[in-house]
Amino acid sequence: MIRALYSLALRLAQPLLRRKLARRAVAEPGYALAVEERFGRYSLPRDAGGRLWIHAVSLGETRAAAILLAELRRQRPGLRLLLTHGTATGRAEGEKLLQPGDLQVWQPWDTPEAVRRFLDHFRPAVGVLMETEVWPNLVAACRQRGLPLMLANARLNARSLAGAQRLAPLSGPAYAALAAVWAQTEADAQRLRLLGAPLAGVFGNLKFDATPDAGQLAQGRAWRARGQRPVVMFASSREGEEALFLEQFRAAGQSVQLLIVPRHPQRFDEVAQLVAQQGLSLARRSAWGESPAEADVWLGDSLGEMALYYGLAELALLGGSFAPLGGQNLIEAAACGCPVIMGPHTFNFAEAAELARSAGAAWQVADMAAAREAALALLGDAPRHQAAQAAATAFAAAHRGAAAKTAQALLALLDQAAA
Repeated sequence: MIRALYSLALRLAQPLLRRKLARRAVAEPGYALAVEERFGRYSLPRDAGGRLWIHAVSLGETRAAAILLAELRRQRPGLRLLLTHGTATGRAEGEKLLQPGDLQVWQPWDTPEAVRRFLDHFRPAVGVLMETEVWPNLVAACRQRGLPLMLANARLNARSLAGAQRLAPLSGPAYAALAAVWAQTEADAQRLRLLGAPLAGVFGNLKFDATPDAGQLAQGRAWRARGQRPVVMFASSREGEEALFLEQFRAAGQSVQLLIVPRHPQRFDEVAQLVAQQGLSLARRSAWGESPAEADVWLGDSLGEMALYYGLAELALLGGSFAPLGGQNLIEAAACGCPVIMGPHTFNFAEAAELARSAGAAWQVADMAAAREAALALLGDAPRHQAAQAAATAFAAAHRGAAAKTAQALLALLDQAAA
């Protein structure tokens, strides 16, 4: 009964979804692409079936999927892929992963009709949802068809658990109908078990297996070596946080170079305007040329260059952790040897944050003012800063291995489905 009401609500909401997509397409044209795919209508020919289907809703999940996919293709060359997404940035990033013969479409809106058309059209052999994406009708339809659907690199924080428990008649059957769940941490596994999810392993976080782009990292470090001031980076900053950062760090005068890399590309212009309103000069990465231009603030307005930015920075503040948003992922910073200062809100990656802090690769502070004090203190203590850089690299290296475990388990299920 509850899923029938949920389905009715989603059917009634379809006109609202179309309007939302049209509004978002003004700033992000990718949302205007192939809109009918979201409702299970495709211009692609009906597929022969048998593909591995990976759903990665947004940019972060797609980057995790890229790590898993690289390992899958290493173990099983010629793997045929169907890749789905929910956001424009996720789809743009996912397009980079495609090889000849692979397919990419939007995730179907979770009505029974759209889901049915999606599954009828592509007939995947096995499905993988990345991290958090569990949709009741999609899971139920896969279960009814005997299509194994897994949740990989799974995470569930306490806040999300509480929300899912409030909707237990809907979320409980959805989690229970999954074929297998591979959690990032034991804490995630415990919370997922409370929802009835079939835990099949705690494999760690796939993002530890990411290898930073060596060329980007080298370029960033070369620029850092030639710089006049140490670079303090605000990595994956979120709305409302940049103003706090500028307010606190502009007080540091000319002693540090500020670098802001917003989490969402549609906010690049907004952050540029904010810097101008503060009376500070700005140089955007897109206009740097051969080297960073002189300015009070650098704006990292490019995609796929985080290794360059981390190589350029002496340390990074963690976006999403200075507002109650749960924090962004700090693993890539650690892999680049960049120490991290976190705000008080790290519930999205609580265990990784605590492990990094215990390893000496990260510090947690109460607010942005404390972050400024911690950053300046670290920059003023060269031996301590060097030790933190080494600790960050060692921390990232110590937790690798999730990709190989996940790929092995997934390929075993794929073989079972093909038998």
